Amino acid sequence: MPAVEVGRICVKIAGREAAHKCVIVDVVDKNFVLITGPRKVTGIKRRRVNVNHLGLTKDKINVDRGASDKDVTEALEKAGKIDGMKQPVKPAV
Repeated sequence: MPAVEVGRICVKIAGREAAHKCVIVDVVDKNFVLITGPRKVTGIKRRRVNVNHLGLTKDKINVDRGASDKDVTEALEKAGKIDGMKQPVKPAV
C-alpha cells in the first residue's frame, strides 16, 4: 500500500468530488491531510480531508510541503501527468 506523503496523487472516494484526482500537499496528523486539485485542473479546491476518504495511487510528484496550486500545476506538467489528472476515475463495479 502506498504511503500517505506529500506529493502523492490520490482519488477522492467520498463526497461531492468522488472519482476526481487530487494531490496531497501537507500531512496534518494521522487521520487528516491537506489536498488540492488544483482547482483549475481537476475542480478540487484546497481543503483538509480524512485519509479514509482518499484512494492512494502509486503515482507521486515532487512538491514541497504546503506548495501553492501554481507549484503543484507546474510539477504535474513537468511529470507529464496533467492530462491524466483531468480525467475522472470510473468506479469499479
